[in-house]
Amino acid sequence: MTDVFDLAKFNEYREGNRREVKRAGEGLPISLWDTYSAFANCYGGVIILGVKEEKDGSWKSTGLQNALKLCKDFWDTINNPKKVSVNLLSEDDVQTYEVGDKKDVIMVIYVPMAKREQKPVYINDDIFNGTFRRNFEGDYHCTRLQVKTMLRDQAERTVDMEVLDKVPMEDLDYDTVHGYRNSHRSLKEGHPFERLSDHEYLRSIGAAAISDEDGKLHPTAAGMLMFGDEYNIVRHFPEYFLDYREELDPTTRWSDRLQSSSGEWSGNVCDFYFRVYNKIIKDVKVPFKMSGGERIDDTPVHKALREALANCLIHADYHGLRGIVIRKEADKLILANPGYIRTGKKQMRLGGESDPRNKALMKMFNLINIGERAGSGVPNIFNVWADEDWEEPIIEERFDPDRTVLTLSFVKRNDTKMNEDTNFIQKNERSLKEVLKEVLVPKDYEKISPIIEYLETNSTITTQIVKQITGKSLATAWRYIQILIKANVLEPDGNTNKAGYIVKMQLEK
Repeated sequence: MTDVFDLAKFNEYREGNRREVKRAGEGLPISLWDTYSAFANCYGGVIILGVKEEKDGSWKSTGLQNALKLCKDFWDTINNPKKVSVNLLSEDDVQTYEVGDKKDVIMVIYVPMAKREQKPVYINDDIFNGTFRRNFEGDYHCTRLQVKTMLRDQAERTVDMEVLDKVPMEDLDYDTVHGYRNSHRSLKEGHPFERLSDHEYLRSIGAAAISDEDGKLHPTAAGMLMFGDEYNIVRHFPEYFLDYREELDPTTRWSDRLQSSSGEWSGNVCDFYFRVYNKIIKDVKVPFKMSGGERIDDTPVHKALREALANCLIHADYHGLRGIVIRKEADKLILANPGYIRTGKKQMRLGGESDPRNKALMKMFNLINIGERAGSGVPNIFNVWADEDWEEPIIEERFDPDRTVLTLSFVKRNDTKMNEDTNFIQKNERSLKEVLKEVLVPKDYEKISPIIEYLETNSTITTQIVKQITGKSLATAWRYIQILIKANVLEPDGNTNKAGYIVKMQLEK
């Protein structure tokens, strides 16, 4: 975790999503364990004992009176299952250092992100009251819904594999099933499943299974989501809701809308996918290409949009709040689904590790050549956007309730002066800090350095957060925001109700 804590940068650091300081003057602070749980249930972080936070947010070492005893107490406590549900640390994860002229001893505890099957990490032998997560303001108690989500995600068999023992096969929408089968047949002519009856076919693709209860064939949860009617789906997933909105004209609320609850169509995942895909590609410019005397109308952008839409549906927590919302605006597409990212945001961006929340749904999409099983889908989207010279996609993870938001902009990156001047941060492998040191005068850079630290792990910010980071007034916080807007780092976020700002540039994580 040298990217989170480097002793040489001690005087530059501020508290944030992945760093927390505590004085520990009277022994191990009680709040240490809240922070341990919070870091473990998010992206990990460091807890630094023997340091206090000054009013301006800077750190000052206070030292530890008896570091050896404190270290022993720590290990005794973290290995006590009545206090901590799981010890994620090895000996190398706890280190002591000497800081400052007085050689004050501090203890640095590196907390890794827990694996999916280890979450929730909780304290005091109380899973619902002792589970925490981290945001910039500090550690907060997880809601019962968030804890239940983590518990569901522990299992290797995903929720959508459940057999709905009380549901007859007749509850599925066979118009949707036949439409899906036609797509499968046209894409994979001669496939072994082609000759199967509908029921045999549904069983083969994971949409139905034999029940242990009565030995008969029933839909699985995935089959109900993919092929059921909305009024049947909500009996098993009460929070189920699919919503597509076109907001192309700022003077109107929306120009087109498709909702699963309208009663005008089946409302299932399969029909939603095809209806929405046809809407979001209407404005995609298709270059004229020929192959074997036939025109090719399928471009990398089309494939990336299919991947993004399928990814949103496959990784959604259908027990989560607010449902799936897809918004098409004049210059961007925003895809939001309930549920946190099971592999973590960084791993999702890097790819190579697939951990779908709904494995059976993924299989069904894969059979019609939609979705990447190898975890390469999101990196491919980023690559296509780079090839098109569009602004880099933004992945955002929100909590309480858990949501994942992917924003795909259709605005050219070189339309902004900052990106022209820097020739793109990614290409030169330079961090935001390095670029801004060149662009800003030293006085301004020094003022906003705590904000840059925050933006390295967050894609949005508000003046209230800036006020907390810097310890300045709201008016001063607003002036700092304007500096970053002029530097083309931030832009107003018109998609929230909190007067926030979103990051325009690629940040080095």
